[in-house]
Amino acid sequence: MPDLRAIVPRFTGLRVLVIGDIILDHFLRGKATRISPEAPVPVVNVHKEEYLLGGSANVLSNIVSLGGTAELCGLIGKDAMGDKVLQLISAFGDIGTGIVRSTRPTILKTRVLAQGQQIVRIDQEETGTPPSDSLQQLVDYLEHNLHRFDAVMVSDYAKGIVNETTMQTLRHALEGERGRSGRPLPLVIDPKPINMPHLTGATIITPNHHEAMQMSALPIRGEENLLAAARTIQDELSCTAVLITRGEAGMALLEGDKPMVLIPTVAKEVFDVTGAGDTVAATLALGLASGAGMIEAAMLANHAAGLVVAKVGTATVSVPELLAALPNSQI
Repeated sequence: MPDLRAIVPRFTGLRVLVIGDIILDHFLRGKATRISPEAPVPVVNVHKEEYLLGGSANVLSNIVSLGGTAELCGLIGKDAMGDKVLQLISAFGDIGTGIVRSTRPTILKTRVLAQGQQIVRIDQEETGTPPSDSLQQLVDYLEHNLHRFDAVMVSDYAKGIVNETTMQTLRHALEGERGRSGRPLPLVIDPKPINMPHLTGATIITPNHHEAMQMSALPIRGEENLLAAARTIQDELSCTAVLITRGEAGMALLEGDKPMVLIPTVAKEVFDVTGAGDTVAATLALGLASGAGMIEAAMLANHAAGLVVAKVGTATVSVPELLAALPNSQI
């Protein structure tokens, strides 16, 4: 088998379609030195304000950072925050026509931090199935654009883009569809258990430890019930493979009827797990699109996740960083 390091350069130029909930992350950073006279809460003197791409848009950031290109399919509002999303995404070049501007407001998550600690998070969102006109635009895009990509990635944050109509359309459009390489398009799904009925037919699904317990209705303690949980999810969703991310315990991969493969973590330090699932899904999609095998793609994703958790906040991994972290030996 090829060296993992030989796969990463093949990411360059690969096109991934990312379908999911677009979120704008808003950070207010400052210091709190006193308690408000109006209520027993700290007063934060803000020194820095920052907007970052979140949700499925963070998957796009990860794909681009790893050398690929990506387009987003999802909703933003006809509002100032929607304009901000488009401004941030424009840094990645042509974003295609998959982003629909809706009467539903852009999802905004505001985090107030003092001395580096989060004080409060304020969510502004409307969830559930999108308005019918917006949903139709999403469906039309999926029906006519899959042929332009090498992989499809569904990033579910349970805000409404993953629904029966969207996923039925996607599955139908993927039938017999081949990417630019001539290979069938891999479908990677980063799930939320609440949407499990809509998630059938994936090439690989990537629940974390807690999501796997919810989706399988089985307790997982250490390696106990790990195989049973993965097999239950695989059978229920008719997917080719299940990759359970297990934090400091690494990952567990079940592919077809092969024995389960346990992949130990390579993280040396863990500062922040925010967005690690996005990094895993993005790396998997690129790995499979490049023609790598399931185990190879999972190992690359494991290394990428080990790098991103050593960073503070929502972060990405670059090609040089990933190459430097990979072993020179063959698998």
